[in-house]
Amino acid sequence: MSDILNVENLNKSYGDFSLTDVAFSLPEGCITGFIGVNGAGKTTTLRTLLGLTKKQSGNICFFGLEMEKNEKQIKDRIGIVFDDGCFYDELSLAEMKSIISSAYTKWSEQDFRRYMDMFSLEPRQKINTLSKGMKMKYALALALSHNAELLIMDEPTSGLDPLIRSQLLKVLTDYMENGGKGVFFSTHITSDLDKIADMLIMINNGRIVFQEEKDFLLDTYRIVKGDVKALTDDARRLFLSISETAFGFTGITKQIAEVQSFFPDAVTERPTIEDIMLANIGGYEK
Repeated sequence: MSDILNVENLNKSYGDFSLTDVAFSLPEGCITGFIGVNGAGKTTTLRTLLGLTKKQSGNICFFGLEMEKNEKQIKDRIGIVFDDGCFYDELSLAEMKSIISSAYTKWSEQDFRRYMDMFSLEPRQKINTLSKGMKMKYALALALSHNAELLIMDEPTSGLDPLIRSQLLKVLTDYMENGGKGVFFSTHITSDLDKIADMLIMINNGRIVFQEEKDFLLDTYRIVKGDVKALTDDARRLFLSISETAFGFTGITKQIAEVQSFFPDAVTERPTIEDIMLANIGGYEK
């Protein structure tokens, strides 16, 4: 399996916020979730990868090509869906499409019409009359209509109702069935990734915390509930995060075998992606 994207030692500063030695890769054939709380650095990373803001140092390669030397060729092969849409509000959907489609060598009008019909979008409608959900569907229709090999999406489901979120996730899984493609999906709504992600990358305070297969993470971490009286200093060190009440404790660990030796009667549960994310930044509480 080859990598669609490789990032090495990426650094970028914005005022008092910095990306620091960010490094990760996106395998072909995977939906990769890019997770972190608001302000962790997700959007800054994506904008820097795409050259929308200038990096200070580091290497960015899409499809084995350096971004700095091959930006036009690379962007011809990428579909981009950003939360803010980046559209001219006074134009109709058809007029905006005419501007965007001219930038791509493999634009498919047939695919665009199919997605417009699928999403019940009217070409003559003005962009400033669209709801947030309709704007996101329109952005996705544009991104999917030029045979993109990689979709980069920044918080695409934020603020959308559950039905629209479910529809968008179905479109992404259908897109991946063609093979040889990838999705890089930035979000703080981790329940969406529970359903569709293959790989997860977590960022916090501008630094990468981990990159792992989703199923490996879910198999490695465990939620443990037990008697707070048994929480010795040695036992506490086995948890990434822990909360206590008068009735007991709840913690999350990667060292379940050792924990069970301290708490043989403790209850263990499989975590969610959100549990794992919050445990790694000390914010887990359940």
